[in-house]
Amino acid sequence: MVVRFVPNGLDHDRFGISTGRHLGGAVQRNRLRRRVREILRRRVARGGPGHDILIVMRRPATEATFDELRSTVERLLQFARASAKADA
Repeated sequence: MVVRFVPNGLDHDRFGISTGRHLGGAVQRNRLRRRVREILRRRVARGGPGHDILIVMRRPATEATFDELRSTVERLLQFARASAKADA
């Protein structure tokens, strides 16, 4: 996965999930998007300045378990937040 992280000037985050056709058919892509949305829904809401966050899915994500996806998404978001704070 790849994460793009841009401040949006709001007090909350907005998420986008990109799943290209190279990941498989519509059923596979929709299943992957549902899994990532559930991971994001379960995250604890954080205060502070908001960001527009785009999660671009890559082929290995189609074969990952839910726990592998969860840990990867959380790790990428933590890294992106730390990088955004360092840039500020």
